[in-house]
Amino acid sequence: MIRSVFEQRPLDAAVADAGSATLEFDRARAWLRSALVGAVEPLGAEVWVLDTALEQIVLVRHPWRGLVPPGGKVEPGECPRDGAARELAEETGLRPRLLERPAAVAVRSFGPDLPETLSLSYAAIGDPEQPLIAEDGQPAAWMRLDQGWDSCFPDDALRIRQYVTLLRSGSLPGECGRAQELPGRSCDRR
Repeated sequence: MIRSVFEQRPLDAAVADAGSATLEFDRARAWLRSALVGAVEPLGAEVWVLDTALEQIVLVRHPWRGLVPPGGKVEPGECPRDGAARELAEETGLRPRLLERPAAVAVRSFGPDLPETLSLSYAAIGDPEQPLIAEDGQPAAWMRLDQGWDSCFPDDALRIRQYVTLLRSGSLPGECGRAQELPGRSCDRR
């Protein structure tokens, strides 16, 4: 399929981020390869904002999806990482630097009548003392990771906890430069 540069740049970024994501769910990379032969639905992107102790996450109460990480549709011409950061700022007022490597890639449908699309999850370290400025009708709050939450994506809590376990272990390549933001982590630069 022939695409304009405006259309191709975000898809190239999505392919790169999907390939480097720490976790893959729903055979998302294979799904993306097959989806690229035709028109690709708008991509989804979200941010898992964690506190420095890796015990809390910012969630937004969506009108029909329940509690979900801040995120949404990647706009035309926008790369997924930029879309995730924009959505985070719009839904919470937070603007932390996203960790270098995407946290996860998955295939999702964001509504009962909507087709499946690729969704990229990015991670960031935030400060629970910083006030959250939520969008109207979508309150945002810090939630403990050891508690469950109601969401139309019931696997989210387990997936995020899986990522946090990897962060805590210090075994994530590509996050060495961000280790100062993670408690008790250091990088061996030999």
